[in-house]
Amino acid sequence: MKLLEDLLIVDFSQFLSGPSASLRLADMGARVIKIERPVTGDICRSLYVSDVKVNGESTIFHAINRNKESYQADIKNPHDLNEIKKLIKKADVLIHNFRPGVMERNGLSYDIVKALNPKLIYASINGYGDEGGWKDKPGQDLLLQAVSGLTFLTGNIEDNPTPMGVAVTDILAGTHLVQGILTALFSRITTGEGALVEVSMLESLLDFQFEVLTCFYNDGHALPQRSAVSNGHAYIGAPYGIYKSAEGYLALAMVDIPSLGRLLECDALLSYTNPSDWFDKRDKIKVILKDHLSLKSTHEWLAILEPADIWCAEVFDYDKLMKQDGYKVLEMEQDVSIGNQFLKTTRCPIRVDGQILKSAKGAPSLGEHTISIQKEFDF
Repeated sequence: MKLLEDLLIVDFSQFLSGPSASLRLADMGARVIKIERPVTGDICRSLYVSDVKVNGESTIFHAINRNKESYQADIKNPHDLNEIKKLIKKADVLIHNFRPGVMERNGLSYDIVKALNPKLIYASINGYGDEGGWKDKPGQDLLLQAVSGLTFLTGNIEDNPTPMGVAVTDILAGTHLVQGILTALFSRITTGEGALVEVSMLESLLDFQFEVLTCFYNDGHALPQRSAVSNGHAYIGAPYGIYKSAEGYLALAMVDIPSLGRLLECDALLSYTNPSDWFDKRDKIKVILKDHLSLKSTHEWLAILEPADIWCAEVFDYDKLMKQDGYKVLEMEQDVSIGNQFLKTTRCPIRVDGQILKSAKGAPSLGEHTISIQKEFDF
């Protein structure tokens, strides 16, 4: 399904945040031309997140740059820059995720580009915004998690600050950029004019925490307090969290404590009839639950809790997850071609009119489409 097939995206971004945005636009049918520097290309080609490589390059590069074209150019070279400007004149969207000032120094500021193409959507991601003392700091995911307060929400109260085990900042910023781009494209239908769309990774991560930050803003700036046992959310009372059973792990969400006590045949929980105690005394309740849930396996507890419509779940690793019918029915996997090889990766999570959005086209080799693009646009 080619929902955005008439759109041309010129993408200067690299690594994760910007490329995740152009990936989603490509998934929905837009044509994405990835501008890469000679010799090295996108740094993500050689930045490995594991020892798994495809065609000598990072698996993450292939995962996040599928269904794109690669144009090799040095924007510091006047000849190459002139060709890029010709391409920009034909484009609908420009994306970059350089630090503030980089595009300006290379002759591709918003004002210059807007003069070239007034209908263009100029979309950028940076780390901390383009003002203030932090604007030149590196916009790296772990560092953003560290400064944003996010790492004090995961783990128990005695644990060190704990980051999420995924590049959440990059992916959120990319998602927000896509939202801004699509909104600006919709506005262009009536105004005929382009727009400047800006996202900072810090703002994206603060928005991600709007729930707990709103509590902090309105609670006399009292810091969120993680549970001492089975922490799942700093502002939610017992039993919210993950517990080790006799075999496996069990996740429990919001549940009436006395009702849970009766179902589990745990008399020690029956006295907690006041809902305010479920937060004020949550650690005491969680210790009781921790000890009691260790007596039976996760499957035994699920057999009791699920028929009673208690919000609970077994805790899976990837291996267990992929054996479940609930995973298989989603058809989240797809194979994309890379030369004479295939890479298994995830697909776009969006369905339109019941149709899954997939593409078998893998990530391009460095400069793979340079000559064909030069001929097409008559450089």
